Amino acid sequence: MGDKGLVEWEIIGTRPKAQGFVCSLFLLILIKFFHKVWLTPIYIQYVMRSQGVKGPSYEFFHGNNKEMINLKKISMIRPMDLSHDIFSRIQPHMYSWIKQYGKHFLFWNGPQAQLVVTEPELIKEILSNKNGAFPKVKLQSHAKKLIGDGLVVTEGKKWSKLRKLANHAFHAESLKEMVPTMIASVEAMLEGWRHNVGKETEVYEAFSVLTSEVISKTAFGSSYLEGKSIFEMLEKLGIVLFRNDGKVRFPIPEKLYKTADDIESDELEQSLRNSIIAIVNKREEKIKNGEANSYGNDFLGSLINIYRDKDENNRISLDDLIDECKTFYLAGHETTSSSLTWVILLLAIHTDWQQKAREEVLELFGKETPNPEGIAKLKIVNMIICETLRLYPPVTTLPRTVKSKVRLGKLVLPPNIEIFIPPLALHLNPEIWGRDAHLFKPERFLEGWLKQQITT
Repeated sequence: MGDKGLVEWEIIGTRPKAQGFVCSLFLLILIKFFHKVWLTPIYIQYVMRSQGVKGPSYEFFHGNNKEMINLKKISMIRPMDLSHDIFSRIQPHMYSWIKQYGKHFLFWNGPQAQLVVTEPELIKEILSNKNGAFPKVKLQSHAKKLIGDGLVVTEGKKWSKLRKLANHAFHAESLKEMVPTMIASVEAMLEGWRHNVGKETEVYEAFSVLTSEVISKTAFGSSYLEGKSIFEMLEKLGIVLFRNDGKVRFPIPEKLYKTADDIESDELEQSLRNSIIAIVNKREEKIKNGEANSYGNDFLGSLINIYRDKDENNRISLDDLIDECKTFYLAGHETTSSSLTWVILLLAIHTDWQQKAREEVLELFGKETPNPEGIAKLKIVNMIICETLRLYPPVTTLPRTVKSKVRLGKLVLPPNIEIFIPPLALHLNPEIWGRDAHLFKPERFLEGWLKQQITT
């Protein structure tokens, strides 16, 4: 046999081995897929039902997502009365299933088991746990591109380091120094409103611009225009995330196959990264050029200081710095602007409380510019804000996860369960707040009254 024939024989001989390897790999993938989308869900459903935890039955691969999407569509189409009882509107699936299955139930986001908990004692046990039994949920895909691995989602030593940094950047004295900048931005907004008397004003848009400007100036030492592009990109990423909410993806790695939304979110994430790095570089250039002798005492300055720290134990990476900037830009902007909008709407509806708030402000400040000491004494305004946050919380879900078998109250939870705590279910619970839980009553937060009611 010649050399050519020998080579051909060797190639032919390796084909069965290669085919066998490919078949084995494919079989292994199928087994893992079947285990993930069928065996594990069925096992978890059996374990939880045996303990009395009910819920909608698991449907292969898509879980209860079809029903969730359908309930949300019906909810959005249905006309809504002017009411603060928004739970059934915002989270119709949870509202419906709580009524049907009780205070805690199991539902399915695709093959992922999610346990909804609304009992205060169990929630306290989850959120106060110190041994890591209920860690935060790791963000996936679009959500991770939006928030990254910053303070909101990280844990352990990294969380402690970032929390310490945030506390330092926003301690009482730092906040006092920010007040003049905040007041100047508010005065500019109000001046624009005065020129618009008698015309319709889009309040949410105005507050969105206001919070963007305040955050850009006080936390990052940049102009509104510099921060505007970052806020716009974060908003677009949020739209992509919302567009994919409830969709179950086939478990194909993103590196092998990308949807149009994957590509768009990748581009937005990279643009966000570049914009934040540009702001950081601008701050560092001032040091190099002798225009400044420090990185500054604001949030960005604190981040750069720890990013450039010579001690590896204290140092954070560039990715950490970028994620913290994204977290603060997003969380500080969205939560504040939406909450301010709800406050104004509620005061427009409840003019008696609007008058009480106005009288309190005039009594404390008269025609003088508000100051930090006086702001701390605004009891009625504080009550109004607390009641607004109760009725319209900026966060609608607090997620946790279970990685290993753990006890919660009388329940024994198997691994691979996510826990969902819906604040709206608590905030509108008549057992906690009384039969008028759906009404706007800031007097709930009078000193001593709330403590007595919750204890009862």
